[in-house]
Amino acid sequence: MVERPALNRECVVEAAIAVADRGGLTGVSMRSVGRELGVEAMSLYHHVSGKEALLDAMVDWIFARIEPPSAGQPWRQAMEARCASARAVLARHPWALGLMESRSSPGPALLHHHDAVLGCLRANGFPVRLAAHAYSALDSYVYGFVLTELHLPFAPGEGAEEFTAELAPPPDVYPHLAEFVAELVAGREYAYGDEFPYGLALVLDQLEQRLADQVS
Repeated sequence: MVERPALNRECVVEAAIAVADRGGLTGVSMRSVGRELGVEAMSLYHHVSGKEALLDAMVDWIFARIEPPSAGQPWRQAMEARCASARAVLARHPWALGLMESRSSPGPALLHHHDAVLGCLRANGFPVRLAAHAYSALDSYVYGFVLTELHLPFAPGEGAEEFTAELAPPPDVYPHLAEFVAELVAGREYAYGDEFPYGLALVLDQLEQRLADQVS
């Protein structure tokens, strides 16, 4: 008889992540996580107090995997790396998008991450209010981009050629859309994901200008 490894909080959270990755957040319950681990749901209550605590722990697990900046980094470089990391993590775990900012009992990884982002901005001369604006704008951009990317009618990383070929907007009805397809998509390897660094640069450029205005 093969002995199961001893349960602990970490393996319970990992099992919940696996359940969510396969079936979304609605599939996560104490019972489904217990099944994932091959134990009765009641066994989990020795490690998490209930489903709400488990959801909090799942959010903390996500934040622990997003690269935080350090106070000594140049802010723009740090924010680029942090946003790219957040995009990658959220693309792997899309169920987290609607959960991350909704929890009322944040864990240590979440709090550390928020503190590190604000600390990096403050160390680079951002006033508190501008740092708050920057954090909000960057997260809105990343979350919105990932949400759009996940719901495109073709898989992330795939080209849009086949989709636009089927769409074939008539230029006499949709002149600007037809121009876009002809110039950027038809016969080329256009990928929506390539827009991420360009859009991020626009946000960072504006923050850079706002920071310069603050200190001038």
